[in-house]
Amino acid sequence: MKEKIGITTTVPVEVLLAAGKTPVDLNNIFVTSGKAKEIIERAELDGFPRNICAWIKGLYSTAVVYGIDRIIGVTEGDCSNTKSLLEVWQSKGISTVDFGFPGKRTREAVKSELDSFMEKFSVILEEVESVRKSLSSIRSKLSELDRLTWEENKVSGFENHLWQVSSSDFNGDPESFSKELDEFLEEAKCREPYPKNEIRLGYIGVPPIIDDIYSLAESNGARVVYNEVQREFTMAKSEYPDIYEMYLDFNYPYDLDTRLGEIEKQIEERKLDGIIHYTQSFCHRGIEDIVIKSRLKLPVLTIEGDLPGMADARTKLRLESFLDMMMDLKE
Repeated sequence: MKEKIGITTTVPVEVLLAAGKTPVDLNNIFVTSGKAKEIIERAELDGFPRNICAWIKGLYSTAVVYGIDRIIGVTEGDCSNTKSLLEVWQSKGISTVDFGFPGKRTREAVKSELDSFMEKFSVILEEVESVRKSLSSIRSKLSELDRLTWEENKVSGFENHLWQVSSSDFNGDPESFSKELDEFLEEAKCREPYPKNEIRLGYIGVPPIIDDIYSLAESNGARVVYNEVQREFTMAKSEYPDIYEMYLDFNYPYDLDTRLGEIEKQIEERKLDGIIHYTQSFCHRGIEDIVIKSRLKLPVLTIEGDLPGMADARTKLRLESFLDMMMDLKE
């Protein structure tokens, strides 16, 4: 039986697959478990403070509850709390491996980090490249799913989110993931398009812990046709010559200016009317909202999430008011 290795966010999954491991994105297990609040409570009983991000508490307890024996924590380019989280896991007898996206975004820096990561799992570049090429067809299908979302208007914002965010680990089984994606695309292509007079939204920031953001938007005459970070997870923006260039083009772990450049490009291409910027309570990335609102030239609604579950009354009211304003502007 293949060893399951937990991951705290997107890592070079090709390395794990080349090493014969099964990647498991702890975020996806946590948020789809149906018992996310109980998982958080377990972390707080073990000593995690209330004013720590719910994702961190969820990651911790998910690994413990589901018996994950080894975890890769991304200590640079993601959450500033991950380094401490790894130490807590180690105290619980869980083996950890750290990986960091380089602070300096150059091919040489990315190559150095990926080569070190390959060495930790005793694989060579040729083996990793073979896996990368075998995954290219899945990544192309995810690009087609994204096109069906924004160009043909046949895929919902939530469906787009779910498939793309799942590409961080391909649900632990790329072959099954590919077959299920084929079936979904076949069905989606036969659908009637969504109405053209909808408000077209972009969703930027980390994937939401709130369950119903997408359905709330749709019930108020809007649809998300661009999921920023989820799309980055797919590594499907381009055809890449090698794995180094692929992870060099992965915008999420690097500077905000580069991210905003890609967001502005997608605003124009997808003809977006407005942006939802999602931030997580107690996360340092919330500070980025200042720069985002000053730079983007269209309405931005910032939604802050805390605990998993449905949106609270205040968030619903703010979203409805924002979309009412957007509809007035569109008309």
